[in-house]
Amino acid sequence: MTQAFIFDVEGTAAFDQLVIENSFAKPVLVDFWADWCAPCKALMPMLEKIATHYNGEFLLAKVNCDIEQETVARFGVRSLPTVVLFKDGQPVDGFAGAQPESQIREMLARHVAEPAEPSITPLEQAQQLFDEGAYAAAEAVLQALLQEDNSGVPALILYARCLLERNALDDAGQVLAAVKDDDYRHELAAAQAQLAFLRLSAELPDVAELKTRLAQNAGDDEAACQLAIQQLARQQYEPALEALLQLFVRNRDYGQGAAQRTLLQVFELLGSAHPLVIQYRRRLYQLLY
Repeated sequence: MTQAFIFDVEGTAAFDQLVIENSFAKPVLVDFWADWCAPCKALMPMLEKIATHYNGEFLLAKVNCDIEQETVARFGVRSLPTVVLFKDGQPVDGFAGAQPESQIREMLARHVAEPAEPSITPLEQAQQLFDEGAYAAAEAVLQALLQEDNSGVPALILYARCLLERNALDDAGQVLAAVKDDDYRHELAAAQAQLAFLRLSAELPDVAELKTRLAQNAGDDEAACQLAIQQLARQQYEPALEALLQLFVRNRDYGQGAAQRTLLQVFELLGSAHPLVIQYRRRLYQLLY
């Protein structure tokens, strides 16, 4: 483990320093283990997980009993695994043998304060709500944030995305038009692409009509392109990308290159690291080159 609060103890002098002395500052949980001990190997990841959760509220010290026999004898360890909690230089609690996580946490709760929940900024809270689909709640957080400071570009773009989710297209367009910052050009382009798809979809036949046309004539390029736009407006990206790519294969000149142009817009919207972008960009380039 790389965390500073999880470490191996080698030698009695190190034990005195790392465990005994440290325990005057914060609790130290000592895991006595051995390589041949199967329950030890099951317990150690659990202890590391708990220590990571507590994020330094207590220290986790690991003692290899096959090597540190002097330390084992000093504390009378007779079975493995043995776990001992030290506070103020003294052992105050512990257990022997494998234990369920709930019991280990219960033991620690008697001596160690639960770590405080990490605080998040209003923008982070709004992003979290947006990602969970709670668009109205995210919008409310952003409105309060922007009333205090309306110059934050990430907040403005996210606010516009919230407006798009409730189809307030003109309001979203005004917000995006006010954003002038090259550092966020990708985020801005993505929101503008979503706005464009939503505006286009409002002028097109509905999905049922377009599907009927395609069922009657699979080569109806106009219906295929328009259905893809409707799907993009509803964030149904994979079927839309597949339809656009097939349209490009069938008639790349349709609509003065509408299929390729729209594919590139979707790539911009989703971002270069998105799995669908990686897949369909590769397929498009194979067709082009």
